[in-house]
Order: sequence, then structure tokens, then C-alpha cells
Amino acid sequence: MRTNDRILDFDIELAADRPSQTLAARLARLVTWFGSLHVALRNRLAANSLADLDERLLNDLGLSRGDVQDVLRRHGLVDDPSQQLTRLARRRAERSLRGHKSD
Repeated sequence: MRTNDRILDFDIELAADRPSQTLAARLARLVTWFGSLHVALRNRLAANSLADLDERLLNDLGLSRGDVQDVLRRHGLVDDPSQQLTRLARRRAERSLRGHKSD
């Protein structure tokens, strides 16, 4: 009887084997992170200002006060709720165009 040896070659890289990032690369990542944080905070403030609008204006945007409050409650302080609000408004607009009653 013959036995075949199977060898699995894992490409595991140890931290000591990995070349460290240059200072410029680390600074670029840091600048990108701060830029993302800035955009998220700006969009969070804009979403908070939506809560100050009356129901008629929110309805024109395709949102309800409950939508805005739910999204703001579910997202953290530095999270960007704008994508979720945009999806909700688009979904409501598509339903309206198809003739479905808005909830």
C-alpha cells in the first residue's frame, strides 16, 4: 500500500517578516481617516437638522420623522447615517411611483 504525503503550504507572514510601512504611508492613512471622520460628522449634523423639519417637508423628501429618529438612534455618534436615509427616501419614492401607498 502506498501513502501519499500531502503538504499544505500556508503563506503566513509574521509581523517581524513584514516590512513596516513608511511614515508617508502612515500619514496618508491618517489623513484619509480624518477626512472620512469629517464627512461622517458633517453628514450626521445634516441628518440631525432633518429632525427639525416639519412633517410636510420631510414627506417631500420621502422621509418621516420616525425614519430620521430611528436611523439616528441606530447609528453611533461618528457614523454616517446619510446612506441609510437616502436608501429609505429612494425606496419610498419608488413605491410611490409604482402606485403603492406610502407607510
